[in-house]
Amino acid sequence: MRETEIVKRIRQMAAAGIHASSIIRGIGDDCAILRPRANEDLVFTTDFVIEGRHFTHDTHAAADVGHTALARSLSDLAAMGAEPVFCLVSLAIPAKLSDRWIKDFYRGLLALASKYKITLAGGDLSRFEKVITDVMCCGRLPRGKAMLRSAAKPDDGIYVTGELGRTKRPEPRVAEGMALRRSGVKAAIDISDGLVIDLHRFCLESGVSAELDNVPVSRGASLEDALYKGEDYELLFASPRSYYRAIRIGTIRKGKPGEIKMSGKRIQVKGFDHFNESSR
Repeated sequence: MRETEIVKRIRQMAAAGIHASSIIRGIGDDCAILRPRANEDLVFTTDFVIEGRHFTHDTHAAADVGHTALARSLSDLAAMGAEPVFCLVSLAIPAKLSDRWIKDFYRGLLALASKYKITLAGGDLSRFEKVITDVMCCGRLPRGKAMLRSAAKPDDGIYVTGELGRTKRPEPRVAEGMALRRSGVKAAIDISDGLVIDLHRFCLESGVSAELDNVPVSRGASLEDALYKGEDYELLFASPRSYYRAIRIGTIRKGKPGEIKMSGKRIQVKGFDHFNESSR
């Protein structure tokens, strides 16, 4: 099948999922056109999913890859408290994969897009020796209200939106992120590379340290998994207020930026790092 025919099919599949009235032009032109609302900020994120790094064909069907590719970027929007608006999807696949694989990839991606009312507004297709996909997402929120990694304060409680340690099909916490932002939360991050390493990054940006005292471990997982395994896609946030639907796991402290203690002892900062093969 030629590229123009593939694009036509994708356009037909995506047509039922046009949720954003602010998208003036979508698939079919050289660029998508977004007309933003007054008094809002737009936030953007992008994330790779790469065969051999994030999945294999033995572990993930095409629809799973499409779901995961969008979920990772939606989780970043959730961490900012943003409402999803549109996504752009770049996909490169080897010649050995069938047209059905492409269709199933977009079927999985568009099912998740429909759930969170985000419009597929364009992208790119190419051939490569392995599957590589890059999903860029745009979200919106009231001007100046984004939750930031740099906004945590000493004595804030540290919270997560769910139990940790059991890698599962990514499910971005979009509704939770928007609810937290509306309730006044200022500081958040999503947990993708592991609780400890993501909390470390969070504390570095805020110039604070952290003390953990209650790490919620998923059934079937270990404390080590909950601290370091990653791929949780729960939100971690800091706030002076308590939240009954979130789990308090510790407290933000003054101290060496990025340092994390548990039971009074400093713990090793590790987790997933693309550029440090020994980090996991």
